[in-house]
This record gives sequence, C-alpha cells and structure tokens, in this order.
Amino acid sequence: MTKHHLNLPKEVDLGDITVRDGLQVLEHYFPLEDKVRLTEDLILAGFKHVEVTNFGHPKFLPQFKDADELLLRLLDSERVGPLLKQNGGETTICTVTINERALDRALAFKAKHGRGPDYVLQMVSTDPVHHKTNSGSSLEDYWKMTERSIRKANEAGIKMCGTVSTIWGSPMEGSRITDLKIGVDFSRQYLELGADYIEQADHDGSGDPARVYEYFSMILDPDIMGKWADPKYHLCHCHTSRGMGLANYLAALQAGITRFETTLSGTGGQPAHTVDGRFTGGTGEYYYLEHLFAGLVSTEDFVVMCEAMGIKTGIDIRKLLEVGRVFRDDYLKMKKADRKTLLQNVAETTGLTVEQLLPLDQSDDALEGLVDAATKLNTDEGAASQEHLRNNMAALLQGLGNYLRWNAWGPSRSESIISDIPPSPHLKDLLDE
Repeated sequence: MTKHHLNLPKEVDLGDITVRDGLQVLEHYFPLEDKVRLTEDLILAGFKHVEVTNFGHPKFLPQFKDADELLLRLLDSERVGPLLKQNGGETTICTVTINERALDRALAFKAKHGRGPDYVLQMVSTDPVHHKTNSGSSLEDYWKMTERSIRKANEAGIKMCGTVSTIWGSPMEGSRITDLKIGVDFSRQYLELGADYIEQADHDGSGDPARVYEYFSMILDPDIMGKWADPKYHLCHCHTSRGMGLANYLAALQAGITRFETTLSGTGGQPAHTVDGRFTGGTGEYYYLEHLFAGLVSTEDFVVMCEAMGIKTGIDIRKLLEVGRVFRDDYLKMKKADRKTLLQNVAETTGLTVEQLLPLDQSDDALEGLVDAATKLNTDEGAASQEHLRNNMAALLQGLGNYLRWNAWGPSRSESIISDIPPSPHLKDLLDE
C-alpha cells in the first residue's frame, strides 16, 4: 500500500449464486430451462464458482424440485459442460444441503450418476433462535449432524462449505444483538471438523463497515485463528437491506478478504413461503420487514466496483452486464401467462374471486377488506391461530398487489446495468469500445 491508496488485493475470487439464493426468495417457479440458461450464461461470463440449487425437501422448497435435472443438464451441457470441474474444467458447482437428509440426496445423486456437486453447504447461526427457525434443530444437535455430514461428504469426494450466519446481528425479535466472537469460534469449529472453507454470512444486512472490518481482522489474526487465519478459508457473503452492502464488501477487502459471493440484481434472501399464489411453507413466516429488499450485494455492481479500483475479478464486464439486463428484463419481469396463473391461484387459495382481486392492480385501498374476507372464508372451527391465518392472507394479498402493479417478481437493485461503466482509468479500454 502506498501513502495515498487503499489497501486492496490485486484480485478476488468471486462466485455468483443467483440461481440458488437469488431465485429462492422470489415467489414464482422458474422453469428448468431458465435456470440452465442463466447458469450457462454466468459461467460463460467468467465465473469459476456457481451455486445452483438446494437439495432440501421440494414440498417446502418447490423452486428446487428440479435439483437433479438441473445438475444433469449442466454436467452434460454443450455450452459449459467442458468448463466444469467434474468434467476436467475449473468451474465448481455448489448445492445447499441444510440437513443430513438433504446431504443424503446429494450423495445419492453422485452415487447414481458418477458425478455431482463439487461442494455442499450447511449452516449454523450464532443466534439460536434464527438457527432453529432455519434448520429445525438445536445448535447442539446440528453440530453433531455437521460432523457426520462432513465425514460422509468427504468420503464421497465432495467438499463442505460451512456457513456461519447472524454474525453481525439477527432478524429475529428478541435476539437482534449477537456477539462477533461467537462467529469466530463457530468458524474455527467448522474448520476443525473438516469444512473446506467458511461462508461468513450476513443474511439480512445487519452489518456495518466498522464491525465487518473488526470481524474479519479477527478472522485473519493468527493469534486468534492460528493456521485458519488465511483468506483462502473465508468467504464474505453479505446481504444489503440498509444500503451498506458495497461498503461492507470494501471493509472486508480492506481487512484482507479476497473471496466473495453476489447475485444478479441484488436478489436473494429467505426462501419464499408462497410460490405462484400457493402456500408452500418455506422456512416459515418472513422475518424480514421487506423480504424482497434483503438480497445480496449485486454481482454487477461489485464486479464494476472491483475492476474500477484495479482489482481483477476474471469476469467479462460486458458479458456480465448483458446477462444482468437479461435477468432483469426476462426473469424478473412477469409474463402475461404468469400473471393470469397467479390471479387464479390466489383466488383458489383465498376463496375470493379474480374479479375481487383485480382492484389490487391499482392500489391497496381494498386490501384490508380482502384480508378480512379471505380470513373469514378460511377459518376452521377451533383453528389454532386465526392471527397466523390472517398474517398469511395479508402477506399473500399484499404480495399479489405488488406483483400486479410492478409487473415483476421483484426489484432489480443493480445500478451498473442502468448507468454502465464508470470513467475509471482501469476501465479505459472498455470505455473506448
């Protein structure tokens, strides 16, 4: 570092996880063909690590009911198959296996087909309440399961990514404040159990640049982490819900972190608990104030920021921005047939008619009355919680109104696909094109 410059690495190792994290939050099922095409386009833009699906139960995570088919299509893809590590290339594939049953599905896939994901991912939260909500088990039981899972995965030739969540805070009421030192301890515990690397995660945008820098300075301190104080073992995964995502990534860079994950348009977050107007369960009621506005740092913006600062990402910026625009315009935008299906499914779910629902296209003025009517139509004698039912109906109908008015499944939160490349000397060649 010189006197007048930031302390920055020469290059970063960046993975895109849009096809898993980015799509799981959206309340619409994206067909297999769309997922294959998007993954291929990302790999062809230069990404050497992609996360593409979740082997959790498809009843609760219907977005990933095509997990097996997606992996097979990618492994046999004419466009990118030769680039994948399983086929002798460099690009690695990760899948989420939040519990042992999900891991067993991934292992069964590899046993059957002779190929499979390069990495699987499991997760602990430093907040026990968040952990229980996300995984369905206590931390004590989960650590026991993790030890078995890492051993089973390694025996099958699959590496484990251990995720530590709620490091900088939790979205769960009553346990918002968390201790950074627990994240450090959990990271060491994961690595000592045999995890290949740690996804250091802020899943709801609780972090701020000062605490992000503080945490990663501890993670990379040999006096604290010993042999694990090496950037290769630690990946920064930050969601942004308060405008601090890119600043947090810059703080991580300053601390010495060089591995990151992002999503197109800044999508991502808690798995959807309704899909196309039908309740699925997901991981329960949304714990974000606005679940569509808690996605990851935008892939487009982070790549542009890094390259503008002279940090090499290995990504073709022009190809990436084009993929980003296609994602915004073709994936996030609602098609006419999807709009019709959504209205019909919400009508069936609530007991209301499509004609009753259509005013939500213009405003929320009718929302409260529709929620009352839907709650009344669906109340069973002796129902355990009418409040729970009403909350679900309110979320479903409010979401419907948003989708009808936006004509989209979610917002694009990438500025670079709008403003394009900045006038940085490091990007001069692209500006001259």
